[in-house]
Amino acid sequence: MSVASAAVSGGPVDFDPYSEDFFNSPYDTYRRMRDEAPVYYNPRYDFWALARYDDVAPAYRDHLTYSSAKGVSLDMLKAAKLTMPTTKLIIMMDPPEHERMRKLVNRVFTPRAIASLEPMVRAKINEVVDTLDPSSFDAVADFSALFPVEIITTMLGVPAEDRQQLRLWMDKGLEREPGSMGPSGEGIDAMMKSGGYYFELIQQRRADPQDDMISRLIETEVAEDDEVRQLDDLEIAGFATMLGGAGAETVTKLIGNAAVVFADNPDQWRKLLDDRSKIPAAVEELLRYEAPSQYNVRHTLREVTLHGMTIPAGSAVLLINGSANRDERVFTDPDRFDIDRDRKFGYNLGFGYGIHSCLGAALARMESRIAIEALLELIPRFEIDHAGLRRVHMTNVCGWSHVPVRAP
Repeated sequence: MSVASAAVSGGPVDFDPYSEDFFNSPYDTYRRMRDEAPVYYNPRYDFWALARYDDVAPAYRDHLTYSSAKGVSLDMLKAAKLTMPTTKLIIMMDPPEHERMRKLVNRVFTPRAIASLEPMVRAKINEVVDTLDPSSFDAVADFSALFPVEIITTMLGVPAEDRQQLRLWMDKGLEREPGSMGPSGEGIDAMMKSGGYYFELIQQRRADPQDDMISRLIETEVAEDDEVRQLDDLEIAGFATMLGGAGAETVTKLIGNAAVVFADNPDQWRKLLDDRSKIPAAVEELLRYEAPSQYNVRHTLREVTLHGMTIPAGSAVLLINGSANRDERVFTDPDRFDIDRDRKFGYNLGFGYGIHSCLGAALARMESRIAIEALLELIPRFEIDHAGLRRVHMTNVCGWSHVPVRAP
């Protein structure tokens, strides 16, 4: 979808990741950035941004220039005054520290481990599907917002009665008012409650281990500086918070986006009705066309010059994968949604790239595939109530909070 705004109607390029233009649909602005300002500077928030594929993809892989150590969102880099846990998350690490920590979590997300989760994933999705009225329901609020958090928190070991509350806290922590870089006081409180919840759960698992991810992280040993140690409680809480948040948000937004995109492109939905084997390709095209995560932030460790512009060392840089995946220099007719697209050219950056590519990408792909299968059975023909569509206002994220669907 494309929403015209002052940001795309002429004059200097204006990219504001906390604006209604970004929250609603930034793709026209991205196009102008790629054409007119591939290395963009925003003086209000003091950040740089890369918009072209051939700049974004290499930057994701170049941790010696573009560091993650200070955070992956602007407020992490800029709002040091916020009271937040001091223990770094894996997404805020560079090698070799990152390599050590990633190995720990990779064990949970091996292809064999993910494949073994499919019965549980199907069961969680079917539990939600069974509550839906096929004639009318909300594809996000009644469906895709509910099952992803159930899946990831089940893996972590969160009791069933607490799982949806963690989702609500995460949503509140990611919310941003238009024009505001940082979370509200309510958002900060929600993030602290989420972290505090996991901290308490870790204490319970230390006293009474279970067959879950938190218990396994408690038992894990890390080789560091020629010594072997165990993860402390704050590190484990950081892992849990990160995995719980990413595992809940990504698929929620992807399936919401899917409902709207397929409603706008009914010929593509018919292809899936005719041939379910195309669903994995449809997931890839959704990630390219309208990915839930639109950008990540890096901190430059050294000066870098691109397209005649010099980004100083110590700068915040947005790597806009949402723009890179629509770059006409790499993808033919990139603003066309085509599940049969030739994928020989251009790596899909929807789940990131390089050392910080999404840990749970295979799980998210599985959840999305099964969820789309379920929707094809539940609503083989559907339309969107456009008056009821509601966008989220979140940092780094584009997606919907409400997508009402109904049988025609």
